[in-house]
Amino acid sequence: MAKISSDTLWELAAAEAQSRQSGAAEEDGGDTVSERTVFLMGSKAGGKTSILLRCLDRDEPPKPTLALEYTFGRRARGHNTPKDIAHLWELGGGTSLSDLIQIPITPANIRSLSVILLLDLSKPNSLWGTMEKLLQAAQTQLERVFSQAQQAQKSKPGARHQKPVQSAARVLPKDYPDRELVSPFPVPLLIIGSKYDLFQEFDSDKKKVISKTLRFVAHYYAASLIFTSNKSESLMSKTKSFFSHLAFGLDRGKTVSCDPGKPLIISTGSDSFSQIGSPPVTDVDITSLHAKNPKDLWKKVYERVFPSEGVSEQRELKDPAKDPQYSEPQIDAMRAQKDQELERYKRNAAKSWKGLELET
Repeated sequence: MAKISSDTLWELAAAEAQSRQSGAAEEDGGDTVSERTVFLMGSKAGGKTSILLRCLDRDEPPKPTLALEYTFGRRARGHNTPKDIAHLWELGGGTSLSDLIQIPITPANIRSLSVILLLDLSKPNSLWGTMEKLLQAAQTQLERVFSQAQQAQKSKPGARHQKPVQSAARVLPKDYPDRELVSPFPVPLLIIGSKYDLFQEFDSDKKKVISKTLRFVAHYYAASLIFTSNKSESLMSKTKSFFSHLAFGLDRGKTVSCDPGKPLIISTGSDSFSQIGSPPVTDVDITSLHAKNPKDLWKKVYERVFPSEGVSEQRELKDPAKDPQYSEPQIDAMRAQKDQELERYKRNAAKSWKGLELET
């Protein structure tokens, strides 16, 4: 029997992983229902629900997301064919509820999972902190789940004959720009910059810093990037194309816009570090910033222009019931009454226990 080289096996595995991740493979028109999972997270009150409803063509008023919410979308591939299903999870609360990321990212959906990170362009001071914390939390969970799936497969009878679970390292095509320099996010990632209508009012130099920084972040993670606004039908249409690519495997279009004076629209693999250029800094020597790596350098430059609001972010309430965003006067008054009753019960119970003479 001819021996197959390990390099050839790795290339075959890489090609298989790439075909699974692309999400754009043409369906054969059969009766098989495709199921994908899309996890949406990002800036608090950044417009995640509004954009999701628009992408699903649902004409209903958005409501504040309480912790973690689930919905789904369906789309028929043709006449009299089963509808493909997209399982959609949305994380509320900005970074304050990042512990809940472990719920939508599981071994059951890891093969068909995509992540959308929405960043509020109108609040640049909290942008980097939100991006960094949520992506790190998601990446940690993804690596944990990949490891669990691999271990579970190894323990199954006949595991040698089963298709191997991909590793946490996403495989990029050999001709991917800066392939040796980027650090691909473990699953397909889309970064959406929301509230572009407010972002337009910023000073041109500040817009340039935000745009170039997000281009760097998106390319570094091998992600797609699009700026959008609920007030622009054209931008929402393009955003829907990117969303439908992840949710249903549809073509996302070939429009590319890297002009900082216009909304950015960049598909994964369409940018490069040479096109992005160096961090936009004029008042300091870059070499004096003592960055550990390129991403750290961009962070330091960005936060010189937009000092981080990470401290205030950490002060966010962990209990959504106490968040004024979700206030309900009648329910809150009843809750306060019950809390008082509970405290009285605790005090009385403590007194009762102290008054007991335990037998020895």
